[in-house]
Amino acid sequence: GASPPHRRKAVRAVGGPAPCRALVSSPCPPPIPRRPDVLLLHGQAFSSGTWQALGTLALLAAEGHRAVAIDLPGRSESAGAVPARGALPLHLSPRGRAAFLRHVVQRLGLRRPVLVSPSMSGRFALPFLLAHGRQLAGFVPIAPVGTREYGAVQYQQVQTPTLILYGDRDTGLGQQALQSLRHLPKHRVVVLPGAGHACYMDKPEDFHRALLGFLGQLQ
Repeated sequence: GASPPHRRKAVRAVGGPAPCRALVSSPCPPPIPRRPDVLLLHGQAFSSGTWQALGTLALLAAEGHRAVAIDLPGRSESAGAVPARGALPLHLSPRGRAAFLRHVVQRLGLRRPVLVSPSMSGRFALPFLLAHGRQLAGFVPIAPVGTREYGAVQYQQVQTPTLILYGDRDTGLGQQALQSLRHLPKHRVVVLPGAGHACYMDKPEDFHRALLGFLGQLQ
C-alpha cells in the first residue's frame, strides 16, 4: 500500500492578550481533497502535551488532518506561556473566552476546524460554539463543564455536527453534559465502555476509533 504521509511538527506561540503555546502536527504534503483541521483543547489536569503523548496528534496527521493542540492560558504547566500578571481567560466573561478561541483559530490559520473539548475546556468551547458554530466543521465534547449554563433553545440553534463522547463510568459530568448537549440537532453519542471521566486516557484506542469515524463522516 501507499506509504503514510510525512508529518511536520512545530511548537508555536500564539500571541495576543492571552498568549498560549500550540503544538502543531501537519500532513506533508497535504492531502487532496483537504481534510478538516482539528483543534484540541485540554482538561483541568492536562495540557497540549497530553494529545502528543497519547499519539492523537501523530495519528490525525497520518490520516491527513492538520492537528493543533493548545495550552489554555494559565491552565497548564507550559512555562512562560502566560505572563505571571494579568487576568486569566477563565475570569473573563463567556464572550471573552469565545473571543480567545476565535483569536487562536485566526492566528493559526485554521479553516473551519473540528473542535475537541474535554472537561474544563467546555468553559471556552461552549460559548465559542454558540456564538461562532458556523466557523466549525464539527464539535467533539467530552464530558465538558458548563453545559447547564445554556438552555435547550440555544443548543437547538446550532447546526454544527457533533460527536458527544463520554465514558460509561463517568456517571456524573458525562451524563449531566449529555442531558444538555442532546438538544444539539446534529449530534450522535458514543459511550466508551470501561472508561471514566478522562475517557480518552482510559481507552485511547476506542477514543481514536470514534474520533476518526466522526471525522470521516464530515469529509
